[in-house]
Amino acid sequence: MDPDGVLEAAMRRIRPWDGATVLDLGCGTGFHLPFFAREAARVIGVEPHAALAAAAGRRVRDLPNVTVRVGTAQRIPLPDASVDVVHARWAYFFGPGCEPGLAELRRVLRRGGAAMIIDNDATRSTFGGWFRRWLTSYDAESVERFWAAQGFSREPLLTRWSFQNRDDLAAVLRIEFPADLADAFLAEHPGCEVDYAINLWWRVYGLAPLGGSRA
Repeated sequence: MDPDGVLEAAMRRIRPWDGATVLDLGCGTGFHLPFFAREAARVIGVEPHAALAAAAGRRVRDLPNVTVRVGTAQRIPLPDASVDVVHARWAYFFGPGCEPGLAELRRVLRRGGAAMIIDNDATRSTFGGWFRRWLTSYDAESVERFWAAQGFSREPLLTRWSFQNRDDLAAVLRIEFPADLADAFLAEHPGCEVDYAINLWWRVYGLAPLGGSRA
């Protein structure tokens, strides 16, 4: 996923995390925790599913600046104003309904802290087309309106999947989609790369815009 580092570069432009406290919200098995730990002073992974949190804990057991906790976006197990950067990847697909979690982001972020939420852009790219065919009820315009109303800015990015062989591509497609759709997509799509559009939704909290009030 993203072998060119497009997403990483965009996140660094918004809020570098060297020396920061980073919260990876919905960290799953902790895949991204070591990445942040290389530069952050402290990294906390929060994951609602205990088995996944345990796997994340095993992944980072030799990293002294990383901890993993079981918790939800609606009840983040951290003190007020204790985090500089929140990273949430594939954790907020649908926008509306996320308001309790966003209230918690506001609570745990320090003044000047940034929330960066990575989501699918279903309006373009090969993967976006596949996503729409799988989830026909998905309303991309509604999701975009939701994030804009919440004060988030949108950074549209075009990344790619790159696999060494077709078998690896097939395995991932069968994780992402029902078997019949995965087989159809594989038959339609040649090669071992897939263009993949994403939205990086981001907001810096606690700073006053020109002529405005703090939020």
